[in-house]
Amino acid sequence: MSYEIADRQQRVSPKLLDAYRSIPSSTVGHFSDLGFLRGIKPLFNDIRMLGNVVTVKVFPPDGSVLREALLLSQPGDVLVIECVGDHECGCWGELRTLAGLIKGLAGVVVSGAVTDVSALRRHGLPVFCREVSAYTTRGVGAQGEVNQPIRIGEVQVRPGDLAVGDDDGVYILDALRAAELLPELLAKEVTDQRRRSEFLHRLEARLN
Repeated sequence: MSYEIADRQQRVSPKLLDAYRSIPSSTVGHFSDLGFLRGIKPLFNDIRMLGNVVTVKVFPPDGSVLREALLLSQPGDVLVIECVGDHECGCWGELRTLAGLIKGLAGVVVSGAVTDVSALRRHGLPVFCREVSAYTTRGVGAQGEVNQPIRIGEVQVRPGDLAVGDDDGVYILDALRAAELLPELLAKEVTDQRRRSEFLHRLEARLN
């Protein structure tokens, strides 16, 4: 067994986390593409995820380190999983989803594939991934990392970052970047809400 496991990190304050609860990923996308996880899609519709990042690196077909990540996670955390090598080997399925719900996870992001798709949609834990697969990992117990820096596409993800995800995709922001962006994001949300109300009023008047 060759696991590299570090302590859980909490770099984003609860106040900053709460401030992002009303901010869609597309609002972040109006200001920057830094932190956007290209190619990562929501597994189902009407999905919303926000939480503190716990990083995991798996080496398919060995997925056993995910047990250690679940044990270390706390309510409100998001597991962000880098799959090294075989991206068609599903490392996340129904039983891990149920364990994640028991732990109170806010969501899961997988750089490769997931399995048991019908059950995952039914259970409702927010899951984002690249693809789905019937071919899955198993409990080899040879290699893996938890709470070490990982890379999802072009984005470096660190334990304690902020994950923001919804139907439009996922952003990963470090605490400093999240704090810097917040005033602009809140201002845009106010402006967009005003314009939305104006457009809806005009549309209603036209239809009537």
